[in-house]
Amino acid sequence: MLRNSRIHIRPFTRQDAEDRLELQLKNRAFFEQYSMIRTDDFYTLETQQKMIEDYEKQAKKDAEYQFGIYLNETNQLLGTISLFQVMRHSLQSAVLGYFLDKDHNGKGYTTEAAKLILDYAFGELKLHRIEAGVMPHNIGSIRVLEKAGFHKEGLAKKNVLINGKWEDHVMLAVLNPGD
Repeated sequence: MLRNSRIHIRPFTRQDAEDRLELQLKNRAFFEQYSMIRTDDFYTLETQQKMIEDYEKQAKKDAEYQFGIYLNETNQLLGTISLFQVMRHSLQSAVLGYFLDKDHNGKGYTTEAAKLILDYAFGELKLHRIEAGVMPHNIGSIRVLEKAGFHKEGLAKKNVLINGKWEDHVMLAVLNPGD
């Protein structure tokens, strides 16, 4: 578990499936503005449990790390944050992704979670570079990354399929300060 004064992040366990499902259902329309098309079965307890089991397997393979973002005061699940597409050998990199409950946007929680996961990525995983892509109109998310230390590197044209449309993404990255 990684913690600061307001939030903590930790890997999901099977016991988190109901909270994950509730978060996804509550924010379905909001999250789908920024994510791939999800089928209705994504929004079931069974699928959420299966996803958590897969996350555990991926972490053991050093391929992907999925965390919940929790409020310290209440232990409420506020969102998710992940390192995926972990590449080793001469790259030592990963991609950062996150979602935060729409009711908690603008309070600094995602920036704090990003800083915590970067500490983990650079300190524990010994990664060299973390990348993130954000649709250009998502100014709030770009600001989250900049406040966490990311710098803009350019624009990837038609980079990710979002809601059936190939969307451009501003590409940002941060390097391990110890390298």
